[in-house]
Amino acid sequence: MPFNLDKFVASPSVEELDSLKKSEIVKVAKHYGVEFQPLMRKDEIKRYVLEYLVDESILPITVLETAITVPTDNTFELKRLEMEMNKEIRLKEMEREMQMQMQKEKEEREMQMQMQTEKEAREHEFRFKQLELGVIKASDPKIGLDTGLFDVSKHVKFVPKFQEDNVEKFFNHFEKLGEQLKWPRDKWSILIQSNFTGKAQEVYSALSIEDSMDYDKVKKAILQAYELVPEAYRQKFRKYRKADTQTYVEFAYQKERHFDRWCASKKVSTFDTLRQLMLVEEFNGV
Repeated sequence: MPFNLDKFVASPSVEELDSLKKSEIVKVAKHYGVEFQPLMRKDEIKRYVLEYLVDESILPITVLETAITVPTDNTFELKRLEMEMNKEIRLKEMEREMQMQMQKEKEEREMQMQMQTEKEAREHEFRFKQLELGVIKASDPKIGLDTGLFDVSKHVKFVPKFQEDNVEKFFNHFEKLGEQLKWPRDKWSILIQSNFTGKAQEVYSALSIEDSMDYDKVKKAILQAYELVPEAYRQKFRKYRKADTQTYVEFAYQKERHFDRWCASKKVSTFDTLRQLMLVEEFNGV
């Protein structure tokens, strides 16, 4: 039989109230103007309705003695604390899992990069050893064998391909090869410029003859052109924000990458140098 609010109001009773569903008790509470929270349990709302009916002398006070006992505020507080604690534990577990995943992905990337670098270095070193031992004859028009002064034309093919999207990696790779293949440092600028493209080529062309022969000045000018200087790295780290399409793992990786590049550009390699960098950063922000 459907609930009739008017019938209940005309003749309220504990028995009738006990038989109601939560949604029906809510209707009764709203009718009498009894305040309650929507998330309260059925028994709690019923208790408030009974207390109101007793206060208004609609029902005798004895009905409260047999009414179901409502949990005290302490019980609710303990339950709330328990839920918050469980939530915090879950968040920490998720954070720990994410950190482990990030660390794993970072190690895999570093290993792949290291393996690729070592492979390229071995290939170049093997090629150069062939030159030194005369395995590749001097008559070979592609290579030739330097029998006198350093011949740039015979070594330029070993220069790695310039990458505008990863200028730092290009310079690091070039410098490693230069050391491994024992290229004279005063010839580095001539070797490296042969593979410049785009903005790097424009910057190199704008340098004076004297500066264009200085590898360190060439490198500095190129890095500045691509904003690969300490201040640019600092700004990228500070202003980098998560994109809607990024996962938190991807965002954390890019953020970490900007921080590492900032530290590397400032030659931070120890705890003391890192502390100094952070202190200077704080002073600048005051």
